[in-house]
Amino acid sequence: MSLAMADSAHDRGLFAKLLELSVPLVSGVALAVLWANLDAEGYAHFVHWSPFGHDSHYGIHFAVNDIFMALFFGIAAKEIVESVLPGGALNPPRKAVNPLLGTLGGVLGPVGAYFAWVAFTGDQSIANGWGIPTATDIALAWLIARLTFGKSHPAVQFLLLLAVADDALGLGIIAIFYPDPAHPVAPAFLGLVAGAMAFAFALRKGGVKSFWAYLAGPGVMSWFGLYLAHLHPALALVAVVPFMPSAEHDEGLFQEGVGAHAGTHTDTLNRFEHFFKAPVDCGLFFFGLANAGVVFSNVGNATWGVLLALLVGKTVGIFFFAFLGDRLGFPLPQGMNARSLLVAGMIAGLGLTVALFVAGVAFTDRGLQGAAKMGALLSVVAAPLALVAGKLLGVRELAPARKPERPELKDPSSPGSIPAPA
Repeated sequence: MSLAMADSAHDRGLFAKLLELSVPLVSGVALAVLWANLDAEGYAHFVHWSPFGHDSHYGIHFAVNDIFMALFFGIAAKEIVESVLPGGALNPPRKAVNPLLGTLGGVLGPVGAYFAWVAFTGDQSIANGWGIPTATDIALAWLIARLTFGKSHPAVQFLLLLAVADDALGLGIIAIFYPDPAHPVAPAFLGLVAGAMAFAFALRKGGVKSFWAYLAGPGVMSWFGLYLAHLHPALALVAVVPFMPSAEHDEGLFQEGVGAHAGTHTDTLNRFEHFFKAPVDCGLFFFGLANAGVVFSNVGNATWGVLLALLVGKTVGIFFFAFLGDRLGFPLPQGMNARSLLVAGMIAGLGLTVALFVAGVAFTDRGLQGAAKMGALLSVVAAPLALVAGKLLGVRELAPARKPERPELKDPSSPGSIPAPA
């Protein structure tokens, strides 16, 4: 290999490592917080800048949250679609029960904790923020899980599935409960979304393999349908991605194109993800920059409500529901026990990306919005807490590296239950 080729390979490896560590997102968040606190006026001017004038809705914030984020949610939808394939985390259905129960707990727990905080403070002005702590930051959860458990621990895949699934529920919460208050929902335009789904189905039946055809046709149609219906257009690809031709089996969440699987999947869904994954990961820098600029004085009841719901509600909800599922005969993945489940629940309290997104639509009042976003930002403390808890509980020792079982040979009733507490 020539020196130039070696340097190029090293650069690609370094770039991939930076994306793996969520450096673009974290950098954007850090810069936004620093800028907003050093020059609040300048930051506000940047976020609301538009080529059509300062008062125009079609500016940087619109481009990032309404257009770019459609790709982010599209990739999340892709992983959910593949999880039901043979070898996926939701196939066979019995295998999916426990992580889905954990997902349910990861939504109901934070909602319950948030409303408990509202009742405790008596501050009804923050009640609409209950949806903010329901989702988990997929990228950061994956990173911290690998650092805490090790790459091969089954808790990593369990947590990834949970994060993707509760983000899917978060998308539904946004669509149903957080329409634009300034523009009442116009449900007639949802006919365009239904038409987009029919269009995508026709493309699939017609043997169309190019993901560009699905994006430029049904994707754009779905986006305009949601936009005109005054629902969040960032969810546009969630309705289209399930119709893209997929592989015959799943290698696990975000595993295609990695290691031994590199280049082995050429179906439409995987080519869509391979093309956009790196640009989306890089683009999260601008998402963080456009959404995380919170002044430190913006701390209030919404801040502590969101933080309490993420750190305590998530952990308790996931642990209780998954533990209950195990006791009812729907076991955790083999190699997980009560200790690893507890730490996984703590990691799920990382609510940065989607929590910031929901905070932006949950409140119209800038003060409440800023306070809620501060709670989402502070949820990063879940990372060091989980790392310390994982070390103290010895969770890395629970599941040694092992090759994944072939799905067709896996006995769904194989042991994987939580051992009784000592």
